[in-house]
Amino acid sequence: MMNGADTGSGHVLNPTILREYDIRGIVGETLSGADARAIGRAFATVVAEAGGRRVAVGRDGRLSSPLIEAALVDGLVEGSLDVTRVGLGPTPMLYFAVNTLEVDGGLMVTGSHNPADYNGFKLMLGKRPFFGADIQRLGRIAAAPPPPARRRGEVAEQRLVDTYVARLLADYDGTRPLHVAWDAGSGATGAVLQQLVAGLPGRHLLLNETIDGRFPAHHPDPTEAKNLAQLQRAVLEHGCDLGIAFDGDGDRIGVIDGKGRILWGDQLMVVLAGDVIRAKPGATIIADVKASQVLFDEIARFGGTPLMWRTGHSLIKTKMVEIGAPLAGEMSGHIFYADRYYGYDDALYAAIRLLGVLARTDESLAAWRDRLPAVVNTPELRFPCADTRKFAVIDEVRERLQRAGATMSDIDGVRVRTADGWWLLRASNTQDVLVARAEARDAAGLDRLKALLAEQLLASGVKPPRL
Repeated sequence: MMNGADTGSGHVLNPTILREYDIRGIVGETLSGADARAIGRAFATVVAEAGGRRVAVGRDGRLSSPLIEAALVDGLVEGSLDVTRVGLGPTPMLYFAVNTLEVDGGLMVTGSHNPADYNGFKLMLGKRPFFGADIQRLGRIAAAPPPPARRRGEVAEQRLVDTYVARLLADYDGTRPLHVAWDAGSGATGAVLQQLVAGLPGRHLLLNETIDGRFPAHHPDPTEAKNLAQLQRAVLEHGCDLGIAFDGDGDRIGVIDGKGRILWGDQLMVVLAGDVIRAKPGATIIADVKASQVLFDEIARFGGTPLMWRTGHSLIKTKMVEIGAPLAGEMSGHIFYADRYYGYDDALYAAIRLLGVLARTDESLAAWRDRLPAVVNTPELRFPCADTRKFAVIDEVRERLQRAGATMSDIDGVRVRTADGWWLLRASNTQDVLVARAEARDAAGLDRLKALLAEQLLASGVKPPRL
């Protein structure tokens, strides 16, 4: 099945778009305007069940987003919901709308960090993420005949950029000016970023700040080193203190130090965690299973309580609320602040907090990075595996490791510890890929870990990536 299809008066969605923590598909193949309208009708039913009446809707800068957003709004108002459209901007601005306006949920039209022909939805019911079994149920509601509409909802528009930027700037607490290069990646942060840096001290160099859904300079995914090359060059050429990049919808951050080196998500989290723990001794800081052991050890050394959790923005946010954690982060660059903020992943806010930390000390980010304990690790390795196969591969690997008596965590995929260090294999929730990573104290140990990972992949008939 390619496009969604009507069955009677219901609408069947392509099951591949109903992901663990969002909805994501290829426009014209697995996702259409008709699908968006059906999703709107179905979500209206869910909101009405919870006693809600109004939702906020935003969209990113993809070429398909205006059409998809319009169809979504049609479905919501057909389902008797009132809609506040907050317009073009980053996903965190939609989250901000849900947390500050009188609405009962929110929907963001975004393809996030995926290629330009993708689009989809991130959803909130109340102030909580809407994911997992709830998304699967949404598909079932869409396929059933819709209940009779009580009324047609009303649509209003509300510009939030000024209010959102003012809220971001309110938490900047630096005491010295910095020279910063910024790369919006032609994504949805562009206009907000221009207004944000106008309110910051120091010197600011903007790259790719014009929103363009074709992403002409490079793909907006800061987890891939090739997408940060332009920013690295700019930092070195202009003598910047650091560089900051964003993904396509502004909920993920990438950071470059003054020597042009990439700080991956777990390295960045060490800087941010230390700052939060100084203000909140003993605080629980959450990181996902892909993070370096160095991060967990440093959180403990700072006097905090480290917690390893499952990868996925909705899953992390839910765990933060459950245990009251003030900060969480993922290798992918999702950084979640509940300390002085709302608990969602906002890369612009994370940038403000990072600049505040750096601008309250004379130590450069590069010098700080040089002090990190030395380990040898792979980057995040992503390699193809069919959606219909990827989770089965993880199950097979887990069963073999259990029979062999391996020391491992299976909270999200498998993370295996040996005398050399650890290796991880998990299935992506957003793409048809497997994700792997390994870390050791030295190169020889890393080679042994990579060999163990390759052995397990081959046993499940999967060609290992170049490790």
